[in-house]
Amino acid sequence: MTTNAQGTGRRAVKAVIPAAGLATRFLPATKAVPKELLPVVDRPVLQYIVEEAAAAGITDVLLVTGRGKTSMVDHFDRRPDVEQRLADKGDTARLEAVRRTSELADIYTVRQGEPLGLGHAVGTAASHVGPDNAFAVLLGDEFVEESRPLLPQMLDLQAETGGIVLALMEVDPSETSRYGIASVEKSDKEDIVRITGLVEKPKPEESPSNLAVLGRYVLPGKIFETIADTKPGAGGEIQLTDAMATLLAEGTPVHGIVYRGHRYDTGMPLGYLQAVVQLAVQRPDLGDEFRAWLTDFVGGQKG
Repeated sequence: MTTNAQGTGRRAVKAVIPAAGLATRFLPATKAVPKELLPVVDRPVLQYIVEEAAAAGITDVLLVTGRGKTSMVDHFDRRPDVEQRLADKGDTARLEAVRRTSELADIYTVRQGEPLGLGHAVGTAASHVGPDNAFAVLLGDEFVEESRPLLPQMLDLQAETGGIVLALMEVDPSETSRYGIASVEKSDKEDIVRITGLVEKPKPEESPSNLAVLGRYVLPGKIFETIADTKPGAGGEIQLTDAMATLLAEGTPVHGIVYRGHRYDTGMPLGYLQAVVQLAVQRPDLGDEFRAWLTDFVGGQKG
């Protein structure tokens, strides 16, 4: 089957955030607190991601949740008691910050009964998104720097070309077994490539490139039917990469944007700690003092 590469001209306005994982790397911290709500300075990881979507014009966000994760929804709800307390104290800065969380986007949820893979998680969004609407997928443990957004360009490109648009980044060839990897052809636009193949977590010696798929996707609604027909793959899970590879083989256009900004990966403890430090030193209210303390601390450890 061949699919017309012509886009609709309409940008996607819905996003899906898979966030049902168990986060075993962060236990026991995540026994009662979802990993997505761990704070990066004074905002949880999930808020950075929803803010990224809202800044790109996404007005509808579906959280794919699991058992024990209802607090993620609570974070984006109103808290009149807290707001009143802050108003009484005249703390307008914190009052605005608290109110803003409930004004970013319309938040919806669906439960993923079992953690059967990213493809399965995305598939649970079928009835919310619909078969004819493109939508964004933003993984719940990574985000990009605010001053160098990626999602707006992805949404624009998908509206123009149709099909699938992926975010890519260059990784060290020795690390390809950690990612979905794309084989590509150059296009006439800088940092935009045509993707000719996708493989999940290849060994370095078998990898077609060093371009890894980031946790940002813009997908056509027909992906849901393909996911439903996709058999378990790597790790015994239903892989989104396998479903996308099927659409590619059937003629769906797949493009990638190579991201040159910084990606914050909070999915592992080291990456989470790095994100906290990197964003803390950039804060105008904390940066100078924290950087000075950090320099003295690191210097003392070396001594």
